[in-house]
Amino acid sequence: MHAPHLRVYRGPQESGASVAAAQCEENRPAITVPLVEVLPLLSDAVQSQRTWLRDFQDDEITISMDLYEVLLAYQHYRRPSA
Repeated sequence: MHAPHLRVYRGPQESGASVAAAQCEENRPAITVPLVEVLPLLSDAVQSQRTWLRDFQDDEITISMDLYEVLLAYQHYRRPSA
């Protein structure tokens, strides 16, 4: 298994960019990255109880509708039974 890595975002590239640039509502730069790059890092940060996560706890994220539906189903079925 290879170690996850993040890339430094330096703005839109001319061609073949794997990271899409966007502007969020507050006019701060935002990027789109594959979930596979972010999840292992966030999971490790949560398990390690990193304090910097609190800085982002009120940030909103955008996910696809199908991922949202899967997460809702997972949330429903992981509830402990009575």
